[in-house]
Amino acid sequence: MLPGSGPREPNIHANATASLKNDQATLGYEYVVVDVTRNILPLVSKDTDSEFRTFGASRATVPSLRLGPGDIVRVTVFESQTGGLFLPEEAGVRPGNFVQLPPQRIDQDGRITVPFAGIIQAAGQTPAAVESQIRQRLQDRAIEPEIAVEIVEQNFSRVSVIGDVGSSGVFPLREGGVRVLELIARAGGIRGEASSTFVTLRRNGASAKVAYSVITENPAENIFLAPGDVLEITEEDKTFFAFGATGLVGNFRFASEEVTLNEAVARVASLQEGQADPRQVLIYRKESRHVLEQMGVDMSEYQGFEHEIPTIYRANYRSPDIFFLANQFMMRDDDVIFVTNAAAIEFRTFFNNATSLTGQPLQVRNNIRSF
Repeated sequence: MLPGSGPREPNIHANATASLKNDQATLGYEYVVVDVTRNILPLVSKDTDSEFRTFGASRATVPSLRLGPGDIVRVTVFESQTGGLFLPEEAGVRPGNFVQLPPQRIDQDGRITVPFAGIIQAAGQTPAAVESQIRQRLQDRAIEPEIAVEIVEQNFSRVSVIGDVGSSGVFPLREGGVRVLELIARAGGIRGEASSTFVTLRRNGASAKVAYSVITENPAENIFLAPGDVLEITEEDKTFFAFGATGLVGNFRFASEEVTLNEAVARVASLQEGQADPRQVLIYRKESRHVLEQMGVDMSEYQGFEHEIPTIYRANYRSPDIFFLANQFMMRDDDVIFVTNAAAIEFRTFFNNATSLTGQPLQVRNNIRSF
């Protein structure tokens, strides 16, 4: 007698060739229900708990630039007077007692060659360290030698920027240091919204992801980059799904780093007046077992779940303090909000359907009484 949009459950199972039917309340999922209270709020996990919120480095640390294969350097040798190893007597007419050697590329073994000093291991050294090596080799041969090593073309101490930036590429570092935001600016800036942009730094086989807004708001996260670093800029807007007795149904973007439950309810045009049960605003997610144990949930019956437990958080929007609580409850990526119908709605639906079938409300009431 009631409306439907397809075959009913009894007919489906009655006509099946075979079936695996489960008459339990859930289809294989054991879950936990947690009421949103003041005590559990500090323990509720956030998306950022699983992300790196910091690069973990001091903003004052400037990585020293070291030479490497592919760098082109120029060595200049100074002597205190003419008549030495590099400056013959006739060189006195020149401005300055020095000789500048032709630029040379550091080979794949990390070496350069300096006349009378031989092969110098340059890779992995600072220019000052290479200068010291050459000076020691020439100390007994040249007249009070002083050495200057200049980087003509820097091909080793570089960093890469990829992803959602204006112009991806490889950029050289400089002796004074280059910070994260400066490098992003060199690459043309981010292309997406700042609120949904993340910066991943890869260094020496490790990586850390930090929200772009965190870097712009906290100068300590705008760290200096080191040779070989890779910055990947990605736009990863988080979403939540809402349905039930809400003003709007569908998938909704965070459009910011964090969204509270109050903000989420506002984005779905609040609860439907005259239909929603405000005591049953449910948030579905998988919660950390450790977090639930800290909340005081007895997890002895959940032996099959090692890390994440299907959890339903229940917010009572009839409670006077709920707006304070919900303003501290942070939504997570892929959360599902479901608002149940008030009990009277189901009765009213049945009554309206029954009335439409008979066309006579009085007759319906008499039938109910007779029944």
